[in-house]
Amino acid sequence: MTTETIKTDTLVVGAGQAGVAMSEHLGKLGVPHLVLERSRIAERWRTGRWDSLVANGPAWHDRFPGMEFDDVDPDGFAHKDRVADYFEAYAKKFNAPIRTGVEVKRVVRNVGRPGFTVETSEGVIEAARVVAATGPFQRPVIPPIAPQDARLLQIHSADYRNPQQLPDGAVLVVGAGSSGVQIADELQRSGRQVFLSVGAHDRPPRAYRNRDFCWWLGVLGEWDQAAMKPGREHVTIAVSGAHGGRTIDFRGLAHRGMTLVGVTESFKDGVVTFRQDLADNLKRGDENYLALLDAADAYIERNGLDLPPEPEARESYPDPECVKQPLADLDLAAAGVTSIIWATGFAVDYSWLKVAAFDDQGKPQHQRGVSSEPGVYFLGLPWQSRRGSSFIWGVWHDAKHVADHIATQRKYLAYRDADQRAAAPRKNTDTVDA
Repeated sequence: MTTETIKTDTLVVGAGQAGVAMSEHLGKLGVPHLVLERSRIAERWRTGRWDSLVANGPAWHDRFPGMEFDDVDPDGFAHKDRVADYFEAYAKKFNAPIRTGVEVKRVVRNVGRPGFTVETSEGVIEAARVVAATGPFQRPVIPPIAPQDARLLQIHSADYRNPQQLPDGAVLVVGAGSSGVQIADELQRSGRQVFLSVGAHDRPPRAYRNRDFCWWLGVLGEWDQAAMKPGREHVTIAVSGAHGGRTIDFRGLAHRGMTLVGVTESFKDGVVTFRQDLADNLKRGDENYLALLDAADAYIERNGLDLPPEPEARESYPDPECVKQPLADLDLAAAGVTSIIWATGFAVDYSWLKVAAFDDQGKPQHQRGVSSEPGVYFLGLPWQSRRGSSFIWGVWHDAKHVADHIATQRKYLAYRDADQRAAAPRKNTDTVDA
């Protein structure tokens, strides 16, 4: 880029899976556009996750429709670096106009003229439309209860890479969604004593009766749920593709030596206090697990499918001692805890987007990615249009909807009434200058 002002019809901010998908659909519709990425394509997959991470869905499912993984078994789980390479290759496949190493600093709506002025680290861009494709994992959240204790290493799961980066000693992992439970499992396998703080969660089977849970959610229509069920806003999902893909079993982890505790409530004088809700959280996770098995069995019977019975899937470990007699508190020093990993999620950060597209809490106001601010779009958000929006294939379909909306708006703006047509005949009414 140069210091000269660049003009484009649509500016896409972010070149992760959302930005790459957006570019593909805009290109197919003939919409002039530019994608800016402050780092590299799919940078979060490379450096924003731990070393051993693999995709949470199998390769046949976690991909875009237009290209398969050519070196990963369809039922396997691609390593994070392979996923990043996939998106780079996909972008090259259709020559996506992506410029890396350019940070978007500020977007403001123009006054008295259409479009937006975009300030970047490499100059100014004028765009008729802006797509925020930065996704939901923008700002790691560590809750305010975190202790001010210099004796403890405290990091967010976004900064965890491997067990070797932690000092010797036991580890408290707070949060038992997909990230927390996988990190806790890896630490335990490395020989660490691990305390895992378990909150409300869904715990689907990794696979059942020769079908991955992604397949089951598809045929049962679960991916197409348009909205989260009331009261489930703070429920995480515990699922993993690690070690070839296995169902998360908290009791199994405990029987291998991990200590499960309830939700982490507070810290005082080196002692952490836990809510006495561990058994209830595990019970509700079990109910979620069994409900999917029941739905799958009913689907098989209803459709006469020849899929082998799997009665062992309903077997479970007995409650370990840490569940029957849960810890109410823990003296961290006495327990040898030297590190805390906060697997407590992320918040969005749209501080660079100075437009009227947010509610009082700073959350995007949108309908399937079309924001309340005309000309501004969002992509890559959880539940953007359905439950499947947070998956790779889901963001691809959401991008198509947003791109179609942009193309339709361009056609409206290209319209010329009779007087305009008489004054300045136009050969092509399907496009509009940015």
